[in-house]
Amino acid sequence: MTQQSFGVIGLAVMGENLALNVERNGFPIAVYNRTPEKTDAFMATRAQGKNVKAAYSIEDFVNSLERPRKILIMVKAGAPVDAVINQLKPLLDEGDIIIDGGNSLYEDTARRTRELEPDGFRFIGMGVSGGEEGALNGPSLMPGGTKSSYEYLEPILTKIAAQVDDGACVTYIGPGGAGHYVKMVHNGIEYGDMQLIAEAYDLLSNALGLNHEQLHEVFAEWNNTDELNSYLIEITADIFKYIDPETNLALVDVIMDAAGQKGTGRWTVQGALELGICIPTMTAAVNARIMSSFKKERVEAAKILTGPSGKYEGDAKTFINQIRDALYCSKICSYAQGMALLSSASQAYHYDLNLSEISRIWKGGCIIRAGFLNKIKHAFKENPTLPNLLLAPEFKQTILDRQDAWREVLAQSAKLGIPVPAFSASLDYFDSYRRDRLPQNLTQAQRDYFGAHTYERVDKPGFFHTEWTAVDEVTLQTSTPEPQQAQEPAEAIRTPRS
Repeated sequence: MTQQSFGVIGLAVMGENLALNVERNGFPIAVYNRTPEKTDAFMATRAQGKNVKAAYSIEDFVNSLERPRKILIMVKAGAPVDAVINQLKPLLDEGDIIIDGGNSLYEDTARRTRELEPDGFRFIGMGVSGGEEGALNGPSLMPGGTKSSYEYLEPILTKIAAQVDDGACVTYIGPGGAGHYVKMVHNGIEYGDMQLIAEAYDLLSNALGLNHEQLHEVFAEWNNTDELNSYLIEITADIFKYIDPETNLALVDVIMDAAGQKGTGRWTVQGALELGICIPTMTAAVNARIMSSFKKERVEAAKILTGPSGKYEGDAKTFINQIRDALYCSKICSYAQGMALLSSASQAYHYDLNLSEISRIWKGGCIIRAGFLNKIKHAFKENPTLPNLLLAPEFKQTILDRQDAWREVLAQSAKLGIPVPAFSASLDYFDSYRRDRLPQNLTQAQRDYFGAHTYERVDKPGFFHTEWTAVDEVTLQTSTPEPQQAQEPAEAIRTPRS
């Protein structure tokens, strides 16, 4: 019996499209879905005439694959992935490869790797970005796990990935949960990008009164610039063209202003907090979606809470250009935060991430693909240990040249009463990062006052505590701390005493 080269479990749209992508690139596939009706529908329509073999039991599916078996799981993240793996394990042989292509939490991926590999199975946790179109025509792929497993899959993954000027949008990311960690941060950057674009739209629409045709023209023009050329700007321009056939209004104006989320943005924020990395733009984006969900409450609040008129009285063309510059500067800060998080995770979790190569594979296929990713790739190629993207010469100069416009947009937004939380968070990040002294010296004094947490001084080494309520004298206690004492201030920051 002829056996198939590759198997896919889960025939929702992403699973179907990836299966067809693999088959189109010369690898016969087997498919299985928990509900046979879904399999029947796929075989009767999209799979017709293609080298696809349907299986209606997990046993038949496994037996239809050549060894070592290569099985891609495309089911909902969490317990469903574990359930499928538990079904597969008794049927697999040593050396078979399981690939989780969903949006799994990186910690789950690391756990599954630890559980499967001692039994002789190989496991890959692979981030897949690009949505339905990318899955079918070429996504950005972020596989993590044992390198030998990736090398075995590389001929397939290289063919099905998006292709850009410098190769396929796939690379070996790193061990354990590295692939899903990078995909998680990709999605966090995506949250930030989308919120920044939404804020630009809000200013253009509500402060300047641009209609949907004018909005299309602005975003289409921005998409033709080196700075803002990107998939998200492109589809934003397209969205403004679409007219709702039921109301004859721009469809975007008919859509409820309450955004959903699937968790990867929240995971990114949580992951950054765990590593002590500042990602305010992405945090603002997550918070903006949460705030949008209080639709009924906001409608009632709007009746009694008043603010400025929201209408800009200055030169419209000048303000449009300032918004463009503010968007680009904020976008640079968002990516700088994401790359800083990846750099920290690489060290903390021993991923050994190549930030230049990660930037390269994001140039095509994925949702955050953008022209300026090539600049990010070069920045980290020239300096792999670059501590922050803001320090790269080109990005540094870009922000220095445009920061006046950026600040003007923030000032006008405040005067007009239009919230721009991600723009604001990005500028705050830039201003905080560029200052050599922040007001947290007062914070440390307060912590030492109420909790004796100690502090360091700028003029001599050591850790100090002051009896702040002493009237006649100030007592300083200092000593050469033992190694565990040296960690006290950092530990205290994470777990303040009260």
